[in-house]
Amino acid sequence: MNQTRNHAGAMLLGAGLSFVAVLPAQGQLTPDRTYYGISRPAPMRVAVPSGKDEAAARVELFLPNADKPHASAAVVPGGVDIAALFPDLWTNAEPRLVYAQLVVGEERIGAPVVLQPLTPPATALNTFEPNKPPQPIKWNAGQGRYSGIRAYVDQQVVFETDLGAITFQLRPDEAPNTAWNFRSLVAGGFYTDIEFHRIIGPSGQRPGFMAQVGDPTGTGSGGPGYVIDLEPSKLPHAMGVLSMARTGDPNTNGSQVFICFSREGTQFLDGKYCAFAQAVDGVETLTKLQAVPVADNGQGEISRPTSSVKLKSARLVDAPAFGAAQRQAITPPATGAAPR
Repeated sequence: MNQTRNHAGAMLLGAGLSFVAVLPAQGQLTPDRTYYGISRPAPMRVAVPSGKDEAAARVELFLPNADKPHASAAVVPGGVDIAALFPDLWTNAEPRLVYAQLVVGEERIGAPVVLQPLTPPATALNTFEPNKPPQPIKWNAGQGRYSGIRAYVDQQVVFETDLGAITFQLRPDEAPNTAWNFRSLVAGGFYTDIEFHRIIGPSGQRPGFMAQVGDPTGTGSGGPGYVIDLEPSKLPHAMGVLSMARTGDPNTNGSQVFICFSREGTQFLDGKYCAFAQAVDGVETLTKLQAVPVADNGQGEISRPTSSVKLKSARLVDAPAFGAAQRQAITPPATGAAPR
């Protein structure tokens, strides 16, 4: 992907982003803070909606994509210690990301809480050499100890574009640090009034490829002032999937992202680029986006929109309660892709 090369190493949130918020009136499980050190209490707050049976409240833990919980514990409104309720969060020999969901009776209440284990990630070796074909990604296993949990209310990202809205479900189960970096940029207002500088839709027998955005300069060489490492996501590139753009160096991910237009046109990116979210609403907008007229971008590629198409804003909204519908990706319209 033609993308920015920025440098610095931080993924920390700005002071304006906080996940300790006033409990919503409809009820919610909410962490008291974002980070919990290993073998320490993990305080959270439980709010049960008015009129619901408080005696039937419980927290259930779900593995990603699971239909049924793998653990459950009764709770009462007020403060709870998730680590005391589920001590294997600290003792599991192979900690995994899980979702903690408030349930009252048979009803799942509010957005789930993401519980991401703080474990050293695998790192991609930079085998890039100019003017030579890209080499397969090679990975070094993460070195270090399990040190705690990052806990936050699961949220979706809504893109407001000139052509309509697209809603993305983040997939921290596949790329936790990339998803976290992206939501921090969204929360800080980074994606405000930015052009889609590169669009490659379907043409003739060629399937649709992608639309790229995230450079405030609109040139394809700007970014947030830092880079993050590539993560080994297993989320397949397909229509509506959101993935990180980068240079030939795999560890130059920053703020530029691309939205995939088809599985056929993007499957070759699997394992090479980090897919970290998927669209759950907005197929009409994607259909319009891939039909935007384009011209030569000055580098011999027909990909520069002939008129400005902007990502006007991006915002975080609470995700729905944990379940299969939460992760149901959009599908192409029955009539196929829009003509170019």
